[in-house]
Order: sequence, then structure tokens, then C-alpha cells
Amino acid sequence: MNGFTILRSVKHYVGKIRTVRNEIRTQRFLNNLPADIRKDIGWPDLYNGRAREN
Repeated sequence: MNGFTILRSVKHYVGKIRTVRNEIRTQRFLNNLPADIRKDIGWPDLYNGRAREN
């Protein structure tokens, strides 16, 4: 395994962590909205969630 392969693997892992953190941040933001606004945008009715993706 050369240095470029290791670097690519680390970048991929960091990208996945960043994606998960952004999803959590977005969920937290949407959950803090008032109930009437959440209802208007369909939250959480239209959200599939990470657990259901697989």
C-alpha cells in the first residue's frame, strides 16, 4: 500500500464523517423549527432516515 492509497482512504473516511455530521446538524435544525413550519415542509413525513437507506 503506497502513500497515495492511504491518503485516499483517509480522505474518503473524513468525507463520510463530514456527511454524517452535516445530516445530523440538518436534522437537529429541522427538529427545532416550530411544528407548523415542519408540517408545511413535510418534516419528518418525507424523511427516510439513514437507517432505512440500506
